[in-house]
Amino acid sequence: MTSAPRPPAGAPSAHVADLSEVDLLMRLARRWRSVGTAGTGHGLSPHQERGLLALARLARRTQQDGSAEHSRHGERLPSPGVRISHLADHLGIAPRSATEVADALESARLLTRSPDPTDRRAVLLRLTDEGWRAVAAARDRRRAAADEAVAALAPADRAELRRLLETLLQT
Repeated sequence: MTSAPRPPAGAPSAHVADLSEVDLLMRLARRWRSVGTAGTGHGLSPHQERGLLALARLARRTQQDGSAEHSRHGERLPSPGVRISHLADHLGIAPRSATEVADALESARLLTRSPDPTDRRAVLLRLTDEGWRAVAAARDRRRAAADEAVAALAPADRAELRRLLETLLQT
């Protein structure tokens, strides 16, 4: 029995060669995201860590939009929190699934829940200090994986990659 001929070393495999550039970028992003969930120390699934990172983004966005409250002395107070429905919309999942993510994050002591003062039927989610540390650790792991991958490129290739990414970001 003869095996199929192998592509030359360094050549993309047939299934990768058939992917579009967008598919390749998405595959690479998924790989780097999955690296971020390795070793969270909280036993989070990739789905739960995605929720954790989304909560951090939404909380920061609330503060950057100027909608965070200020004390009498002018310092910024913690954001009022994120509704589960907003988290669900951001992640593109059902509210019940977002509730399950919040349950897991609360069990891991990465977030707290409190009543929404503007709607007693709603609950607000806030990251704990440990939650913010977990966010920072996940981002650091993802950044390290990306840096390691990019470091494998020759300087000219890195410069070209940067040029192309900047062009795409401007469109």
